[in-house]
Amino acid sequence: MHFENNNTISKQQGFSTEDILWAVGIWSVILTLSPVVVLYVLMVA
Repeated sequence: MHFENNNTISKQQGFSTEDILWAVGIWSVILTLSPVVVLYVLMVA
């Protein structure tokens, strides 16, 4: 119960550190894979 209460409090304050890490991780994967996908499409097409 204590963990759940702490989680709701951190969510009410705004972006938590975990949310920022998720966003940075997802964007880094997208930005690193996009040139690979573009090159693959150009080679196949």
